[in-house]
Amino acid sequence: MTDDRNPAVPGYFVTGTDTGVGKTLVACGLVSALRNAGLEVAVMKPVASGCRETPGGLRSEDAERLLAAASVDCAYAEVNPFAFQPPVAPHLAARGAGRRIDLAEIRRCFDGLARRADAMVVEGVGGWLVPLNERETVADLAAALGLPVVLVVGMRLGCINHACLSAESIRASGLALAGWIANCIDPAMALVRESIAAISERVDAPAMCVVPHLGTADAAFVGGLLGDHLTRS
Repeated sequence: MTDDRNPAVPGYFVTGTDTGVGKTLVACGLVSALRNAGLEVAVMKPVASGCRETPGGLRSEDAERLLAAASVDCAYAEVNPFAFQPPVAPHLAARGAGRRIDLAEIRRCFDGLARRADAMVVEGVGGWLVPLNERETVADLAAALGLPVVLVVGMRLGCINHACLSAESIRASGLALAGWIANCIDPAMALVRESIAAISERVDAPAMCVVPHLGTADAAFVGGLLGDHLTRS
């Protein structure tokens, strides 16, 4: 590759307004939509904490869900090169494990997968400015990969502020904000439509879809919603 900020394949970097807002569900939905469009899709969850011990090593449930959704055969270590057991901020988990999260290593894994795929879907960790090491954040990771960003907004009290701040920071990084997705994670939230409208008025990017509160994670359903958007764009 000649340009580190322009990968050979299209795709998306999925970030969120916080942890626990549905990034993995949306990322798997994007994989489904891209596969339905006839593309071979590879995935990454470059950094994950809260992993469990298995006979094959530490494993992230999010990374495993992405692997199951992908159509390109990937080794786990390519998809999730930095896996940590403690459910804490990744830079703290890495420090405790005596490792340093290295963006160059992540980029090497990304390039290897991209050569075998028509499209890439990469899921971040936590929110946009979560630290990865002593000076770099998720924003730096996204910049190193150069993919357009999809922002998942967890619809709950405080989400308007979180969405506006995250979108502003993504724009300031110089990356394209491909769009944002309202994920209704709190079934008791009041004035959901009005909150979505308020975000739409303030975030200069397309509202790609609204994911209703789902009892079970259904990537195929989300993929259908996103497929409609991708077809129109």
